Amino acid sequence: MNGRHRKAGQGHFHDEARTMNVAKTLRTALTALTTNKMRSALTVLGIIIGVTAVISLMSIGEGSQAAITSNIESLGTNLLFVRAGASSQGVVRGAQGSAATLTLADAEALAQASSVAAVAPQVSTFAQVVAGGENTNTQILGVTPEYLSVRNYKVAEGEFISDAQVQAKSLVAVVGSSVAETLFGETSPVGLYIKINGRQFKVIGVLQSKGSTGLGSQDDIVLAPISTVQYRLSSSQTVSGAKTVQTIYVQVVSTKETDTAIQQITSILEQRHNITNGVDDFTITSQQETINTLKESTQVWVILLGAIAGISLLVGGIGIMNIMLVSVTERTREIGIRKALGAKRRDILLQFLVEAALMSLIGGAIGVLVGWGVSTLISGVSVGGQTIETVMSVNIPILAVSVSAAIGIIFGLYPAYRAARLNPIEALRYE
Repeated sequence: MNGRHRKAGQGHFHDEARTMNVAKTLRTALTALTTNKMRSALTVLGIIIGVTAVISLMSIGEGSQAAITSNIESLGTNLLFVRAGASSQGVVRGAQGSAATLTLADAEALAQASSVAAVAPQVSTFAQVVAGGENTNTQILGVTPEYLSVRNYKVAEGEFISDAQVQAKSLVAVVGSSVAETLFGETSPVGLYIKINGRQFKVIGVLQSKGSTGLGSQDDIVLAPISTVQYRLSSSQTVSGAKTVQTIYVQVVSTKETDTAIQQITSILEQRHNITNGVDDFTITSQQETINTLKESTQVWVILLGAIAGISLLVGGIGIMNIMLVSVTERTREIGIRKALGAKRRDILLQFLVEAALMSLIGGAIGVLVGWGVSTLISGVSVGGQTIETVMSVNIPILAVSVSAAIGIIFGLYPAYRAARLNPIEALRYE
C-alpha cells in the first residue's frame, strides 16, 4: 500500500513540476520579448501584416464565390436550362442555342412530365428601343406568363404579360428597371409607349431590380409576349416551318427530382425530335452545374490571392528567424549559465521555440482583428464598376492563425537548435 501511495505521490509531483516548467518557460519567453519591446513589436508587425493580408484577400475570394452562388440562385429555384444545340456551317460551329431545334410545342410537352413543376420558354433577340428622345440597345425576350414565377421576377409597377396577350400576339412590353430609368428617368413608364425596331409597344409593367449575375444584367431587358417576338421581331424557325425558342427554363418539383427530370426531358425531346443515334440536338444544364462551373473559373483567382497573402506571411517568418538568431547571439552567456545549472538541450530548444511561437500567435491574433476590420470596411466598395463583396467564414481566421503559429515554429526551429547546441563552456566565455 505504501509503495502505491509513494508512486502516486511521485506522479503528482512530476505533473506539478511539468506545469511549473511550462509556466516558467512562458514567463521567461514573455520577459525576453518585453526586454526589447521595439524589436519584438516590429517582428510581430510582419506577422500582423501577413495575417491581415490572408484574411482580407481570402474573404474577398469567398465573397466572390458566395456572390456567384447567390446570383445564379436568383435566376430561379430548382432550375434546369434546356437549350438548343449549336448550328454548323461547314466546319464552323456556332454557339450553343444557335440551332433551330426547340419549339413552343416542345415546352408544352415538357410541362407534362411528372417531375416538372413549370416551364418557361424564351426567345431572345437584340434591338434598339426608343422612347421620346431617348434610346438604348438591349435584349428583347419573348416569354410566357410562367416566366415571372419560374425566373423569380416580381412586378414593381403595372402588370405582367397574360395568356390572352400571348394568344393575340399583342404589342405590349414589360421593361426592366434599368431600361425604365434610361428611357423614362423618374417618370413611370406604365401606359406609355416604346418603339422596338420601329414597332410601337405599350408598356404595361416594370420589373423589380434583380441586379447583375456572372451572365449579365437582369435589369437591362424588355419582355414581350413570346408569340409577338417570334412573329414580329425574330424570324427563326425549324425546317418544318415551326417558330423556335432558344431556351426552355424548367422548374423541377424538388432538388431530389433533378436527375429524374433530366431523364424525362431527354426522353421526351429525343422522341419528339426522332433522335435514335444518341446525338442530341439540345443540351440540359442544371443550376448546380452552372454554379460549379463559375466557381471553378474563380478558384484560380482565389488561389492566387492566397499565394500573395502567403508570401506576406513568409516574409514575416523570415523576420522571426532573423530576430531569433540575433537573440541567440545576445543571450549566449545566459544560455551557458542555464546549461551549467543543469538545463538540458530540450529545455533551451523549447525556450526559444516558445518565444518564436508566442510572437507568431500574438501577431496572428492581432492580424485576425485587423483583417476582419479591413474586410468589413471594403465590403460593398465599388471599384471600376464592380462591387467588392467579402465573406468572413470561421475557417479563414482559424487557417490564418494556424499557419502563422506554424511559421513561427518552423522559422524559430533553426535559431532554437543553434541555441540548444551551444557548448556551455564556450558560452560562459562569450563576451
